[in-house]
Amino acid sequence: QVQLVESGGGLVQPGGSLRLSCAASGFTFSGYWMNWVRQAPGKGLEWVSVIGGSTYYADSVKGRFTISRDNAKNTLYLQMNSLKPDDTAVYYCAKADAYSGMDYWGKGTLVTVSS
Repeated sequence: QVQLVESGGGLVQPGGSLRLSCAASGFTFSGYWMNWVRQAPGKGLEWVSVIGGSTYYADSVKGRFTISRDNAKNTLYLQMNSLKPDDTAVYYCAKADAYSGMDYWGKGTLVTVSS
């Protein structure tokens, strides 16, 4: 049974930093690309970043966010720096499928950027 559990969300001031974690279980973590996706209040889903053989970022977070993983710990991370109010969202980690989709998602963790 695949499980993805996000943590690390909370309230942070603009310009601040936060690190999100996603604990994975139920599959061979090292064998799959992993994504971060977010949903701002009243908005649709926005893909943020992915890590596998390489890393890729949405233009909106490029230069500010860093995705990483520790395969020995089955954990995915998202280091978020220089946070903006527009970064306020529920952040989800999601496992990539064998194609280009995402077949399992966590329940998300809320990040609120506000002064």
